[in-house]
Amino acid sequence: MYLTMNRFKVKPGSEEAFETVWKSRDSHLKSVPGFVAFHLLKGPAKDGYRLYASHTFWDSEAAFSAWTKSEAFRAAHKGAKGPSDLYIEPPELEIFESVQHLS
Repeated sequence: MYLTMNRFKVKPGSEEAFETVWKSRDSHLKSVPGFVAFHLLKGPAKDGYRLYASHTFWDSEAAFSAWTKSEAFRAAHKGAKGPSDLYIEPPELEIFESVQHLS
């Protein structure tokens, strides 16, 4: 399993607009080979922002890498950023490889 995660620091009062950007876009993920699952998570309010994280699970690093080079990736990210006034700073990409899985 391979997990890619983005953390977003959303300005107070912009939570609804941020969620609308995500919920209204077509991610194209369901048609991508190796895609497993996607979650948009709303975290706690912190010092001057609301924390969000997007988690995308992949079968492998190769599947994720292929996605980032695909037409589906370009189409999904065409309007995904949303208005820059929603964020405190650009999102931070983190990537993890599974070392243990329990279900």
